[in-house]
Formats: sequence, structure tokens, C-alpha cells
Amino acid sequence: MPETAGFKHRRITAIIFDMDNTLFDFVEAKLIACAAVIACVKVPVEPVVLLKYFLRPAHGFESHENIRDFLNDNNRYSETTFTRCCAIYDEEKIGAIKPYPHVAETLSALRDSGLKLGVVTDAHNGNALKRLRKAGLEEYFDAIVTKDMHGKAKPSPEPFLLGMKMLGVTAMETMLVGDSIRRDIVPAKALGMLAVHAVYGDRNFHEGERDGADFVIRGIWDVVGVMGW
Repeated sequence: MPETAGFKHRRITAIIFDMDNTLFDFVEAKLIACAAVIACVKVPVEPVVLLKYFLRPAHGFESHENIRDFLNDNNRYSETTFTRCCAIYDEEKIGAIKPYPHVAETLSALRDSGLKLGVVTDAHNGNALKRLRKAGLEEYFDAIVTKDMHGKAKPSPEPFLLGMKMLGVTAMETMLVGDSIRRDIVPAKALGMLAVHAVYGDRNFHEGERDGADFVIRGIWDVVGVMGW
């Protein structure tokens, strides 16, 4: 059952979801892709070593330049190898994406109840749509807000404001479900949205803060419980 913290009764007409690690395990997909790259170039390290390159601020979480740096640092770089590794990485990453248990059933139940559903993600449009389509989830959403649509990354309020505008709702009518306290819960609360922490997907241990949400859910189906059905 969902855990509550300071819930104020309100009428929710829309739910905005974060995408990566809220609808599916994107970290695991990246680890699988990193393992495939490492196997290709035969570097004797664990997949997390390459993943850490993506976690640096130098190029960003999506950039292939992280693979270039890894190859250079391990004396495996050539333009041909780099191109092949990028292709392997992209194919394996998308191939590994699958929704968490009960995601489709939850989204279907929410839509059938008349709720508007949206996604707000820091991914760019092309990457976001590929992931949602691979997970079989694109059809459930009335609005998909990506970073290239507004130019700001979370926790900036701009992506959330755009999501609400596209859905035609106010903050008081909107629930936000996300795995990151800093990038999802804090800005949602600041805007006046009902904030639900998807703790099942939270791997953001570097963020420090671990609370502040109105609700904490252990699985996505708990959103139905938050709605009080």
C-alpha cells in the first residue's frame, strides 16, 4: 500500500509521469548496453565502469561521447570501433527496455477512469518515443514533453508547466509520479502538484534527500490506491 505524508484532499484530473526508472528500468537497460560494448572491445571491467562515464557532467547521460572517452582511456579507440560500439550500445539499450510489472494495466485503468496522462522526461523526443514504443506505452499518453521542446532540464519548472498546459490542467488538479526527489518531487511540490515518489525505481542515492513526497509507492499499481479507488 502507498505510504502518505501530508496529503491534502483535492480532485485529480491528470497524472504526469517521469519516464526513465519510473515506467521502466532504464539504468538496467544502460548496464546491459554497456556490457555489450565492453564485450565487443574486450576490456576486462564490469559494465558499471562504462556506466559511470555516462554519469559524469562532461557530455550528459545520453551522449555517445562517453563511449569515445571510454575507448580512448582503454586504448581501444578507432573511428571504426567507435561507430560499431555506438550502434551496439543503441541496439542493446532499446532491446533491453521493458515496462515494470503492471505498468500497462495501471495506465489503462487510469485512462479508463477519465484521467489525462502525460510524460515529462529529460530525454529528447526521438529517444523518448523509441523507449515508449519499445515498452508498448506510447498510446496511453495524451502529452509527451521532452527536453528539446523547451530547452530546460528538470528540476526546472518549465517542463512540468508545459506538460500541464498540453493537458489543459492546473497544478492543483495534477499528480506527478517520479523516481527522483530532486528532479521530480521537489519541483512538483513547488508548483503545487500532488507529488508521488516512485521509490521502486529510485537509484538516485547521490541526491541526499530521500523524503518530501505526499505519497511513497512501492509499485506503480499503488497509484490506483493513491487515487482512493
